[in-house]
Amino acid sequence: MKDRIEYLLFISLSLLLRIMGFNLSRKFAYLLALIFYYIIPIRKKTVFENLNIAFPEKSFEEKKKIAFSSYHSFCISMVEILILPYLSREKVKSLIDLFNSEIITRKFNEGNGVIVLSAHFGNWEYIAASVSLQIDIPFNIVVKNQRNGFVNDWMNRARTKWINKVIPLGVSIRSAYSILKSGQILAIVADQRGPEDGLKLDFFGKRTSVFTGPAVLSLKTGAPILFGIPIRKPDYSYFAEVVEIDQSNLPEDFDEKVKVISERMIKYLEEIIRKYPEQWLWMHKRWKH
Repeated sequence: MKDRIEYLLFISLSLLLRIMGFNLSRKFAYLLALIFYYIIPIRKKTVFENLNIAFPEKSFEEKKKIAFSSYHSFCISMVEILILPYLSREKVKSLIDLFNSEIITRKFNEGNGVIVLSAHFGNWEYIAASVSLQIDIPFNIVVKNQRNGFVNDWMNRARTKWINKVIPLGVSIRSAYSILKSGQILAIVADQRGPEDGLKLDFFGKRTSVFTGPAVLSLKTGAPILFGIPIRKPDYSYFAEVVEIDQSNLPEDFDEKVKVISERMIKYLEEIIRKYPEQWLWMHKRWKH
């Protein structure tokens, strides 16, 4: 019953935002940010713990500004996602101003599959939907199931409305290899912490566990690793640059290769976050282990 009530509220909000349209909905996101930051603080302690680790040199006032802006960015993303199923195909194609998109097509045509990584940054759902339509090649998106099954089904219908497919996280390891071996594109949001006993690397100057799956899959299949992180501009439009993770000059040992590639991935992610800290999702306990 609880899930049904939550879903009813979820759908009602989605319909309301559809009626309100993009401009008014984005203004409504500011009100939501005020509520979730000041009145019903969600993971606020975690946000400041993370900011203290990442930016020890910044003042408390600077961290407060980043923290609230991060909540605002997250709320903008949420209202935009709730409107996503009601957008036209052409509108979705135009959501991301993509630089260097030809590298995806070129790597795809080489036949080894392609690993496309992004982060919980800007609007991560928009980039998968938009870029696949722009290049007219479907993405196989690895997704984490939502607690509420009704909301989870709604999200997956939205993700697959056009040409993309979803792969639940629980079976992704078994499926990812065959997807890449068949020459397809595998898309992963790859910025959250890895398992407790996983590889530990420096991230903002502190060791933390990272997922090595992209590096392992790349080495075993020959699929290149591309990063595309959507950056929101002041006018609410987005741009992203497709960047290939360098795999030259790797050591001989397989595990060392995995480490070096993973280091290059996390270093690139850190560079982007340092440039636009207010657009990353700081609510996740990234340095838990």
